[in-house]
Amino acid sequence: MNILIFTKSKHKQLSVYLGPVRVVLFFMIVSGLGAGLFLAGINYAGHSSADLLTQARTQTNALWQTELNGQKVTLDEVRMQTEKSLDAMASRLSLLQGHVMRIDALGARLADMAELDDIEFGILNTPGMGGPVSEPELQTMIVGDLSKALDTIEKTLSDRQEKLAAMESMLIDRALQERTWPEGRPAMGGWMSSLYGYRSDPMSGKKEFHQGVDFAGKPETPITAVAAGIVIWSGIRYGYGDLVEISHGNGYTTRYAHNKKNLVSVGEKVEKGEIIALMGASGRSTGTHVHFEVLRHGKHLNPNKYLSLK
Repeated sequence: MNILIFTKSKHKQLSVYLGPVRVVLFFMIVSGLGAGLFLAGINYAGHSSADLLTQARTQTNALWQTELNGQKVTLDEVRMQTEKSLDAMASRLSLLQGHVMRIDALGARLADMAELDDIEFGILNTPGMGGPVSEPELQTMIVGDLSKALDTIEKTLSDRQEKLAAMESMLIDRALQERTWPEGRPAMGGWMSSLYGYRSDPMSGKKEFHQGVDFAGKPETPITAVAAGIVIWSGIRYGYGDLVEISHGNGYTTRYAHNKKNLVSVGEKVEKGEIIALMGASGRSTGTHVHFEVLRHGKHLNPNKYLSLK
C-alpha cells in the first residue's frame, strides 16, 4: 500500500509504502484514535448534561422555593385576615346576643305592665357577663361554632318577633276594646233622674219598663259619647226627639235622646268623650235631660253596668 503525502511545494511529494501488517496497524491506530475521541466526546457531553441538569435543578428548586415561600406568606395573611374577620363577627354576634337580652328584658317588663301572663320573654333583667382573661387563653371562634351561634340567634329573633307581634296585637285589641267599650257618663255635671227598669211613666202615670237611664241637667249641657264608634243615626225619631245612635262594634250600640241639637252626622267617626249633642227636651219629655240606652245585638241592657259615676 502506497501513501502519498503532498507538501506545499508543487514539485515535491512523499511516498510511503506500507505493507499489510503496517496497514492493519495503521487502521487500528486510526480506529483507536476515533474511538478515543468518540468516548471523550460522550464523556464530555455526559458531564455537560449533568452540569446543565444540576444547574436547571438548582434554578427550579430556587424558583419553587420562592413560590412556596410566597404562597406561605399569602396563606398566613389570609389566615390572619380570616381570624380577624371571625373575631369581628364573633364580636358582632356578642352585641346581637346583648340586644336580644335587652329585647327580652323590655318584652318581659311590657308583658308584666300589660298583665300579659301568656307571653313569656324569659329573663326580666339583662344578666351581667364579663371577667378578666389572660391573652394566651383567648381563642378565635371557629366557623362551625359561629354558624351554630348565628342559627341560635336567628331562631331567638324569630321567636321574639312572633311574641312581640302577638303582644302588639293583644295591646291593640285591648286599646281598641277600651276605646269601643261603653263606659262613662253621657253628660258630665248632670244628675241621674230616672233608673233602668220598671217605673211610673212621667207622662201617663202608668207602670212601664224604662229601657235606659235619664240624666237631667241644664239646657245645652254637652252630651259626650261613652265609647268610640260610628254614628248610625242622627235625627228625629218618634218618642226620642232628636236622637244620636252610635255603633261601637261587637254588637254594641248606644243611644242619646231628647237632644236640643245634634252635632254629628250619620257615618261620622266619633271618639270616646267627644261631644256629640247638646242637652234638650225634644220628643216625649217633661224637661231637659238626656235619655241614655245601651244595646247589644238589638237587645236593651242595663246601662248601670257601663256607667262611670265618678
